[in-house]
Amino acid sequence: MAVKQGGRSLETVDTDVPARMDRLPWARWHWLVLAGLGTVWILDGLEVTIVGALAERLTEPESGLGLSDSEVGLAASMYVAGAVVGSLLFGYLTDRLGRKKLFLATLGLYLAATTATAFSFDAWFFVVMRFLTGAGIGGEYAAINSAIDELVPARLRATVSLAVNGSYWGGAAAGAALTLLLLDPTIFPADVGWRVAFGLGAVLGLVILLVRRHLPESPRWLYTHGHNGAAEELVGSIEHEIERETNTKLEPVRDSLRVRQRASTGFGEIARTVLRTYPRRSLLGLALFIGQAFLYNAVYFTFALVLATFFGVPSAQSGLYLIPLALGSLIGPLVLGRLFDSVGRRTMISVSYLGSGLLLLATAWMFSAGVLSAWTLAGAWAVIFFFASSGASAAYLTVSEIFPMEIRAMCIALFYAVGTGVGGIVGPVLFSVLVESGDPGNVALGYCIGAGVMIIGGIAELVLGVEAAKRSLEDVATPLSARQVTSSSA
Repeated sequence: MAVKQGGRSLETVDTDVPARMDRLPWARWHWLVLAGLGTVWILDGLEVTIVGALAERLTEPESGLGLSDSEVGLAASMYVAGAVVGSLLFGYLTDRLGRKKLFLATLGLYLAATTATAFSFDAWFFVVMRFLTGAGIGGEYAAINSAIDELVPARLRATVSLAVNGSYWGGAAAGAALTLLLLDPTIFPADVGWRVAFGLGAVLGLVILLVRRHLPESPRWLYTHGHNGAAEELVGSIEHEIERETNTKLEPVRDSLRVRQRASTGFGEIARTVLRTYPRRSLLGLALFIGQAFLYNAVYFTFALVLATFFGVPSAQSGLYLIPLALGSLIGPLVLGRLFDSVGRRTMISVSYLGSGLLLLATAWMFSAGVLSAWTLAGAWAVIFFFASSGASAAYLTVSEIFPMEIRAMCIALFYAVGTGVGGIVGPVLFSVLVESGDPGNVALGYCIGAGVMIIGGIAELVLGVEAAKRSLEDVATPLSARQVTSSSA
């Protein structure tokens, strides 16, 4: 019996959409999805790196803004705060209104805010635009990760997810290289270079938006929210396109799922699912997100301070030393990603977290002993983040996989917000204080704390981890709307 809710007819339906999506061979259509959804992380890495490197330039009167040190710090904090608020707001709306509407809206917000930032005329305007830019990026984390995991075949989900999330560091490496040009007064005047940086981000974002407009809604979201006909039609068109491209006939599927369609999921049911139905999975998500957020934000946002304080590296050259760190973080997920699908999640996530933690302990000892130079420290970070970046990317994949489809985006947003709020705020503040002390031993202590939280994350994965490699999302976490799984001769 169908019921009306939210202006649409909701009923109990049998669907084989998940099985049909998971058995698709990799094709041109998947590359379009990857380009339209995944490349935005390059923008995020570009944005964060350039803004961090431009911080000192923005304090100069010649920049046209003349921010104080506290205003620069406030802008950085507001970017993080915007990301937290945006992830929660847009994460909830992504589950309620659909993946496509929100991944267009969040990128649109980012474009508008970063374009406006290029025309900043006062400190308050710059700070507000940083908040709104962060809100757009925070919303992207929930909308994009949920969409990609629902559109990519199960056997390749980790490979693609890690490559997408790790692409952030491609943008970071490019941003670090660009700062060498943007901060050169012989190339760009002091009041122009930083504006060009934000303008470049806006141009690249516009190109991505044009590609993204042609991407479909998640078929999994469609059949759950009263649009089963649209889901069937969409998957049929994808299958036809892939059969034509590969010149092969796709095999029929037998697995189907019976679901009671719904318009939305209330906050009460979200809380019960996270806290009562899956408490162990919630602890796992917290451990993984807090660990990676603390390590990355603490190290990354104070790297230039460490170089300047202990090695006398000018701020205009700090981007050069960030390139190895960014490249290590980019290469790690690309090289190790396939192992998360073949060897398995539990083994590889544990190796990534425990390995980076142990390597960080060794780096802390060498730093306190004074045996590292600026370049050897950068090299050590490249090796550490080769593993840490894979683990951090897998944290988003894990939360996306281990919670039901109806609250997937909200869970990504929730754990991102908590991890960023705890690790992303406490880490940089603590490390800044330790660096300002001028004592290598204090900084080494901070590194040991960072290693500790990563090791805790690795242990949590060993004890609480859920093996999701090559398994359907519906098998890893049964949808809240599911009634039963059936088999039929498709």
